[in-house]
Amino acid sequence: MVPRLKTRDFGEIDYSEDSVIEFPHGLPAFENERRFLMIQPPSMAPLIFLQSAQTPSIAFTAVPVATVEPGYDVSVLPEDLEAIGCPSPDQVAAFVILAFSDEGPATANLLAPIIVNAASRRAVQAVRSDSRYSHRHAIGGVPCS
Repeated sequence: MVPRLKTRDFGEIDYSEDSVIEFPHGLPAFENERRFLMIQPPSMAPLIFLQSAQTPSIAFTAVPVATVEPGYDVSVLPEDLEAIGCPSPDQVAAFVILAFSDEGPATANLLAPIIVNAASRRAVQAVRSDSRYSHRHAIGGVPCS
């Protein structure tokens, strides 16, 4: 039997267990949320939705980091690489979570990208040890409505 997930934003979706991304430590402020699906509607590219496989009302909007900052320097702590079973930051995919506000432009969290090891299907939100990038990097000049 194919697992089915009822979501707030996407209705009921079928998925396979090998499409689940595991966050061994959860996400900051969502430590109990450890299993997510990456939903990528072709009509909404490059947007990616990280949908909790545990809580239907939790979904984050993300994009590949290069979409926001083409020259982004991925910096991952050794313990984060170990948590996702990856020997090198050159072998990961990096995404940034977007935040939307009626009061200003949408922002991207470049300070703490989502780092995914596609081979192991494990991920972390890797908080950088420097302050080279902002957690509120403006990505548009028009407020979201």
